[in-house]
Amino acid sequence: MRCPFCGNEETQVKDSRPTEDNGAIRRRRNCTACGARFTTFERVQLREMVVVKKNGKKAPFERDKLYRSVAIALRKRNVSQERVEKLVTGIVRRLESMGESEIPSVLVGEMVMEALAGIDDVAYVRYASVYKNFREARDFEEFVTGLPEKHDE
Repeated sequence: MRCPFCGNEETQVKDSRPTEDNGAIRRRRNCTACGARFTTFERVQLREMVVVKKNGKKAPFERDKLYRSVAIALRKRNVSQERVEKLVTGIVRRLESMGESEIPSVLVGEMVMEALAGIDDVAYVRYASVYKNFREARDFEEFVTGLPEKHDE
């Protein structure tokens, strides 16, 4: 594993343990050249997936990109990193289990919307504003008025 700080190709694993959902192995590493410490994750990848965008272009599926978009929607919300990780892992597993190598970006977006709706309304609206390409305040108003009411019990 190459050191992200100095580029040295010799690093040592200092600690390995499974993540909470047992979906990955977390490894703490130490660079033999500069002494920097960093963490890597090892995950099973069932198949190479390609995302087909709305304009027809294709791009490799990137789990990290999915994670970042969900994390941005949930920024400053009271949702743990573990919950975000479980949400992303669940979406990736659903996509992989479909058995398709080409995944429409619309499907990924809908899965994220569905998952966020069950976790946090504000994150759901944030994600929807980008995903559905809101242009003005009226777009937000129309979207929010269409949300089902939730009653605290």
